[in-house]
Amino acid sequence: AAMPGGARGLYRRILLLHRALPAALRALGDRYVKEEFRKHKAAGPAEAQRFLREWEASARRPARNYAALIQQQINEDKQNLKEKAVYGIQLTEEKLNDFRDEQIGQLKELMDEATKPNKKITISKDSEHKN
Repeated sequence: AAMPGGARGLYRRILLLHRALPAALRALGDRYVKEEFRKHKAAGPAEAQRFLREWEASARRPARNYAALIQQQINEDKQNLKEKAVYGIQLTEEKLNDFRDEQIGQLKELMDEATKPNKKITISKDSEHKN
């Protein structure tokens, strides 16, 4: 089984959103998104739906899905010229407990990459993104 056709549009939308991010964060995000979508290309219907739900914007859960969250944070960054932008959210313990060991490993790799001393990426310290 293949992922639904809407996956391609969502993939393009996320890469377009990344263009507004700082260069280092864009490169990291693009690499991660490409890898994740490639891994899930042949996912079964149920897994594909769960995967897409986490990435796409939803009217019911706009701040919890990646595309909507990044769009919101980009918009806030454009309006707030004085402070340095903060992208992302802190994952809850409950959410982390739902992850498989492989996913925890990927998060660790992302964190290590994003927090390298020569990178200028700000990791959110808030437990939840403020609206």
